[in-house]
Amino acid sequence: MNQVLTWNQVFQTLSEGRLTPEIETFLLITSLSFIPFFLIAATTFTRNIIVFSFLRSALGLQQTPPNMVLLTLAMFLTIFTMEPIFLKSFDSGISPYLKEEISFDIAIEKSWKPFQNFMIKQTNESDIQLIYKLSEKKLPSIATDVPAVQLIPAFLLSELRTAFKIGFIIYLPFLLIDFVISALLMSLGMIMVPPITISLPLKIMLFVVVDGWSLIAETLIHSVSG
Repeated sequence: MNQVLTWNQVFQTLSEGRLTPEIETFLLITSLSFIPFFLIAATTFTRNIIVFSFLRSALGLQQTPPNMVLLTLAMFLTIFTMEPIFLKSFDSGISPYLKEEISFDIAIEKSWKPFQNFMIKQTNESDIQLIYKLSEKKLPSIATDVPAVQLIPAFLLSELRTAFKIGFIIYLPFLLIDFVISALLMSLGMIMVPPITISLPLKIMLFVVVDGWSLIAETLIHSVSG
């Protein structure tokens, strides 16, 4: 006879540090819905996709490359960049738990630790101070004591700042091309010709000649410190 799984059973089992197969299946299915949020909140995915959006806008392209292509490229760059963190998290927490060497709560703590250390290295201290100021809580003296509730929003703020800095640098050469083309058309009296008609192929040609996609990918990977 199948047993009905209740929240009381879940909390009781978690507190005892062990999980039944039914609860493991329940938590696994539940956790799958949080993977997209975790991918955005605790990895470099946010930085990557924003930089790619800046690049497409700087080139003057509306739907090329398509959103799906940019999302896929950002995702696999994130996996490539975060692979050491993923492996360390698995070896520290998930693998010992699967071997029944540690309890579930300890496995969660050990699995989170590599992500916490990574996010602390990427997060500006001013952003952490801001989050604690807004939450009206005392800032801990040790960075590793910052819980996920405060660390994740501070990390996202830092990722946004980094992405916008990279995006600004990407914009500059393309903006210069637009200015030069506009000035040339004005001096030639061709004020009825949209500057984008001339500048767009020039920007695409420049981007291809300098192998822009490789440079952007290399910049994003190297922008991850530590």
